[in-house]
Amino acid sequence: MAQAFDLGGRVAVVTGGNGGIGLGMAEGLARAGCAVSLWGRDPDKNAAAAARLAGTGAAVDTRVCDVADAAAVQAAFNAVLARFGRVDGLFANAGVAGGGRRSFLEREPEEWRHTFSINLDGVVHAFQAAARHMAERAAAGDAFGRLVATSSVASLLGAARNEHYGATKGALNAMVRALAVELARYGVTANAILPGWIESDMTAGLMANEKFVALNLPRIPARRFGRPEDFAGIAVYLMSGASAYHTGQVLVIDGGYTVA
Repeated sequence: MAQAFDLGGRVAVVTGGNGGIGLGMAEGLARAGCAVSLWGRDPDKNAAAAARLAGTGAAVDTRVCDVADAAAVQAAFNAVLARFGRVDGLFANAGVAGGGRRSFLEREPEEWRHTFSINLDGVVHAFQAAARHMAERAAAGDAFGRLVATSSVASLLGAARNEHYGATKGALNAMVRALAVELARYGVTANAILPGWIESDMTAGLMANEKFVALNLPRIPARRFGRPEDFAGIAVYLMSGASAYHTGQVLVIDGGYTVA
């Protein structure tokens, strides 16, 4: 069965791949032999992430890209194709946090649209570029593709002052189900990963808040917060041939938080 998880010859793009969950997934993919293109807006973070993956022996590429910009996404995708000749998987992980400071009654339209432009529109732009390429390859006899969105348990659980973030993630869940049906004919699967509370730059403020930790840590059966490396294995599985019949699903990775 080990051969089923060998990603040699495969190429994956990870948006928001220069830190947190994205880097955890990218490192897992690279260690399994997959060439990886890391996308992020900060060139210094991109370079640091690439240096971290250098020891895996896999080919690593970086692209400065704002996923909210459809033209920038297509240009970055074309650049990856120019280097590697193909893209087999697109892990749409780039996103922004909801913040949780402003009430829904006070939510400004600009804040709503900003969250959607990255968390939802950014995934649409990346998935569309990848799906078109994968459909073209399938027509040429090479049917294979993996679309994976980083959603959140916020798409399942209600949280005050976080409706804009939760709405983007709920939309991702619905989108992967629809794409799983539409793209199956091309050998393309579509799934979403739903993290719970994960230690990362995005959640650093919360993790340093004693009240937050005291309230939430006891609710996690695993009795710890998640870490970026907890997403390496699921990324390899979803990218591999072992997941060929697994599509249209939302996969909760939260240490048991949502069931407890």
